[in-house]
Amino acid sequence: MTAAGVRDPELTTMDVVAAFNDAFNRHDADGLRALMTDDCVFVDTSPPEGVRHEGVAAASDAFESLFVQSPRAHFDAHLVLVAGDRVVQGWRYSWGDGHVDGVDILRVRDGRVAEKCSYVKG
Repeated sequence: MTAAGVRDPELTTMDVVAAFNDAFNRHDADGLRALMTDDCVFVDTSPPEGVRHEGVAAASDAFESLFVQSPRAHFDAHLVLVAGDRVVQGWRYSWGDGHVDGVDILRVRDGRVAEKCSYVKG
C-alpha cells in the first residue's frame, strides 16, 4: 500500500502475504481488513475440520476474537512457497506458554488475500 492507503498494483503475491502476516503479528484487525477481499474466505483450525468464515467482516471478526483470546499470539512463517496467485506457508503459532505448527494455503487476488485455509498438526 502507498502512504495514502491506495493499493499498489505492483505488489507481488508474496508481498501481500508478508504484509498480512505482519498485520496479524501486530494484532492489527484494520490492517488485516485492508488486505482482504470483500468476499474473502478464512478457514480456521478449530476442531474437527475448521470453521469457514466468509466475507471480510466474518474473517476479521474471527481474527479479532483470536487476538482477544491470545493477546501474546505470534505467527512465524518458516517455509513459504509461491506459485502464481497461491502461497503455501508452513508456520509456528505461539501464544506465550505453548505453540502449534501448521500450514496455510492462501490465494491472492487483486493485491489482497482472497482465501486463507489453515491446517494444524495435531
